[in-house]
Amino acid sequence: MMSQPVVHITNLNLKYQQKPVLTDLNWTINRGENWVLGGKSGSGKTSLAKVMVRLQNAIGEVNINFNPNSTLPKQALFVESWYQFKNLEGVANFYYQQRYTSQQAKDTLTVHAELVGYGKENSLHFDDVEPILEALNFATFASSQLIELSSGEHKKLQLVKALWLKPQLLIIDQPYTGLDAGSRKNLNTLLEEKSAEGVQLILICNDAELPSCLNRFAEIRDGKLIEVDSIATVESTYNSQRQIPDFLKDSPVYASNSLVKMVNVNISYGDKQVLKNINWDVKAGEKWLLQGHNGSGKSTLLSLVNGDHPQSYANELYLFGSKRGSGESIWDIKQHIGLISPEFHWYFDANSTVWQSIASGFYNTVGLFQQLPYTKSTQVDELVEYFGLTESKNELLSTLPLGKQRLVLLARTIIKNPELLILDEPCQGLDGQQTQYFNQLVDELCSNGMTLIYVGHFESQLPTCLEKRLLLEKGEVKSVENINLEILN
Repeated sequence: MMSQPVVHITNLNLKYQQKPVLTDLNWTINRGENWVLGGKSGSGKTSLAKVMVRLQNAIGEVNINFNPNSTLPKQALFVESWYQFKNLEGVANFYYQQRYTSQQAKDTLTVHAELVGYGKENSLHFDDVEPILEALNFATFASSQLIELSSGEHKKLQLVKALWLKPQLLIIDQPYTGLDAGSRKNLNTLLEEKSAEGVQLILICNDAELPSCLNRFAEIRDGKLIEVDSIATVESTYNSQRQIPDFLKDSPVYASNSLVKMVNVNISYGDKQVLKNINWDVKAGEKWLLQGHNGSGKSTLLSLVNGDHPQSYANELYLFGSKRGSGESIWDIKQHIGLISPEFHWYFDANSTVWQSIASGFYNTVGLFQQLPYTKSTQVDELVEYFGLTESKNELLSTLPLGKQRLVLLARTIIKNPELLILDEPCQGLDGQQTQYFNQLVDELCSNGMTLIYVGHFESQLPTCLEKRLLLEKGEVKSVENINLEILN
């Protein structure tokens, strides 16, 4: 007699705002099968996972049969693509600059306290989590407040908890988001170990470097689950034939040849030094790649450039030709900059429509609070069309799939044709075609003279225009070098 399938889904139907997402979807997962669920952004992958773990309602049957003979928890755990944390009062309404304001950072738990609470809640032994912390290079973050963590560090915390719990069924949405190359490799080893111990895996991603225990591949196409031979065969039909709007073809007007200059910059939180003796000069028109392991100080460095860090004034820092603290406001600085980062996405006003979100880029706000003049309105319309967002322009940002939300914020970033474009992991949540499309756009924008600082861990997902690289290690500049990604790619 054959054993029951672990997961049996029959005729699953889900609509979102009257639009079909899943249509008569069927899926059977047998014991020993570890699946990759890939495909286009917005095809319904995350929705399907949420239905499986009862976080979302749908019509149809979902049966999960846990192994009664296994010592692992009889649980199906879903690890979301983003980590949602709260302050000590149980509230999650943080604002962007708050993560750099050390006094307010004491509002949230430390990593250690969060793990202690999680261990007690799930009757886990603390000794068992230490090898996982070491493998993901996360042991040194024990005393860090949750609000101080970057997106890659938050992803690590999610993964540590999931791997520590070892549920019978583990579904991870975008497992590699924000992780450096070493952490990705170590994560794959950990996943293989847990699989060997009886954890069945479903990874939602389009990544090529996967654990060897992954043996089945599928995508969602027209609301149905389609099994494919490998992740490389997943279809994506993103239209990248549109012409860049004319207003983005103009070269930015630079007030100074030096956009960013740091002289022996140091940043500390108490006894913890995050940046040490940083010297960096970014000149007009240069295209920089900023890299370093998770926790190397990249986010803090960018917060200085963007005017968000309160310790800017205690350092010798020049932005757009003016010494920081010489009378300029934070809004004067932001007028020169277009920024996208995972952290900024977390704190963005999700109750704005797509159109309003893009338009707010003119005023550096997290929502649109004033009427746009005709010329600016036309530019928003052109960018909505260029990014293929016309059908969604009046929808709330929060109702869109993660990949489309990211495209909206990318459009917001470039709407004012800024002198300096800061793109921190801009392609998180985008599928392969969207990533390629966006990086082609970056190359085109930068050919018109825009200055670029780009943070990216995946060498295969970078624009080819990058020409210089700053590598950080433990808060110090490890190397500065010229690169040519056109040759590398």
